[in-house]
Amino acid sequence: MNEELKRLYIDRMVENLTVLRAKLGVTQSELAEIAGISRQTILSVEKKQRGMTWNMFLALLYIFTANEKTVPLVDLFEIRTDELVEAMQGKKK
Repeated sequence: MNEELKRLYIDRMVENLTVLRAKLGVTQSELAEIAGISRQTILSVEKKQRGMTWNMFLALLYIFTANEKTVPLVDLFEIRTDELVEAMQGKKK
């Protein structure tokens, strides 16, 4: 997957992170603990004061796609697409 596409998916996650976290019903601290990052990092990303790494994106994607409350939003916001899934599975179109 090229860097431009990664940036697109990361940007979509950043734009919707607060909504996804609220739908999951967790605080910044709780989400940070689940994802293995600091609360300050979540806060900074939500405020757009810090960029999100690809690894952070993947960790959050896993969390949000593993929960029935948030998986429809991940798809609605086009954070997870068929193209992303195929790229992550190593398939090429």
